Amino acid sequence: MSDLIPVSPSRRRLLGLIAVAPVAVVAACSTPIGTLSPEEGVRRLLTLSSQAAFARLIQPGGFYDDQLTRLTVPDAANGRGGAVLAAVLRTDAVQRRIAIAVNDVAVDAADRATPLVMDAISRMTFSDALAILRGGGSPATDLLRRETGGALVDAMFPEISAGLRGDAFEILTAALGARSGFDLGGIATSLSRQASDSIFRAIGREEAAFRADPRRTRDPLLIALLSGGRF
Repeated sequence: MSDLIPVSPSRRRLLGLIAVAPVAVVAACSTPIGTLSPEEGVRRLLTLSSQAAFARLIQPGGFYDDQLTRLTVPDAANGRGGAVLAAVLRTDAVQRRIAIAVNDVAVDAADRATPLVMDAISRMTFSDALAILRGGGSPATDLLRRETGGALVDAMFPEISAGLRGDAFEILTAALGARSGFDLGGIATSLSRQASDSIFRAIGREEAAFRADPRRTRDPLLIALLSGGRF
């Protein structure tokens, strides 16, 4: 487990929103059976999967404590700065400190990604929603990732870039920042891409879990659609 860090006010608000949102989805299930379209079914599946993924990721240690989503310190100093980076990271203790700091920054950056993902889901259209529902794996998440493109990377970059200049990274920045040609922005971009990839992997895992056990959705209509039922 990573070192405990306090939950920021903004993250507490976001956790509250995520906690409340599934209630709204389940409440919508009072709709009479027969009125849920496959397209709405995909949207509900993506919403539930994203809510579950972000609820995990934005907890303290949410990225670092999970092998599927853990970010690694990018070797942005490879080449001219490779020897310096190797010296800075020569001990396990330093490596772990920087890795935890990197992942904690990603937790904060996920605050920016969450509303973007939810908004994208609400606006998406599905040309063959039934095929998506009946498929295996995480086809809905794959489609969501294609639809959002690099928007998550762009959304998280400012937060990650600012985080790299924080006190937690004084070892890394002091050792490498003075080197000619060292690009802190390059590391921020790399971490933003990693964080985006981790978010979609987390959403995809939740989608696959809901498909494997539709009853976990607590949505009678979605259960029927995922189980191949007809209305």
